[in-house]
Amino acid sequence: MAQAQGGSGERVWTAGLVIIGDEILSGRTQDQNLAFLARWLNLQGIRLRKAEVVADDVAAIGRAVTSLLDAHDYVFTTGGIGPTHDDVTVEAVAAALGLPVVIHPEAEARLRAHYGDRLTPARLRMARVPQGAELIENPETGAPGIRLGRLFILAGVPRIMQGMLAGLDGRLEGGRPVASTTTGAWCPESSVADLLARIQEGFPEVQVGSYPFWRQRGDQLAVGANFVIRAADEAQLQAATQALRRALAACGIEPVEGEL
Repeated sequence: MAQAQGGSGERVWTAGLVIIGDEILSGRTQDQNLAFLARWLNLQGIRLRKAEVVADDVAAIGRAVTSLLDAHDYVFTTGGIGPTHDDVTVEAVAAALGLPVVIHPEAEARLRAHYGDRLTPARLRMARVPQGAELIENPETGAPGIRLGRLFILAGVPRIMQGMLAGLDGRLEGGRPVASTTTGAWCPESSVADLLARIQEGFPEVQVGSYPFWRQRGDQLAVGANFVIRAADEAQLQAATQALRRALAACGIEPVEGEL
């Protein structure tokens, strides 16, 4: 796998995400995990580069996981590790990597401690892992997540997934955390497109994003935009932010610190 490089030649650590579930693709459930994971990864100095949503299908999950592993330092999956017949993530990952599925003794012990005599064969399914996997703590229900080298198999329920990530805080190798600033302005983004391009060209180590919105302002529908600058280097981040705000003001557009 090629190592991504930043503008200064600094190593950039990257991740991919596979969001698994028929309920996501059907629209019945709205995914909340992508945004949370992206922010968490930024704090670890890792950049989420790609996310895919796939059905509860063994072949589709396997293809997505192996493709992302080939292209990124880390891969995360969310969903499909529960007790029901359609929770097939473990089987899919194991098949794609040529590994057998086994009952992890520690996972079984945790489930027995959590459920006691309520541990059914269906619940015991949550102790299955691809052979050689480690466990990820689950402070919510006891059913663990799974780590297999660079691959992290997490629950789909947001609160449980977030608890699993908390146990991984500071444990992954990464670069510098990515920080951001936001500047709001009441103007169409098209009117400042050249200005934004100049800022990006002048500060190649930052990322400049523009996010337009339409909102009632007084008795009229007004157009505005929030400009987000992201960087791992705090000095570059602040310099680019100030340059943007000065440039907006010079065009007669009042910049607002923070999101409008």
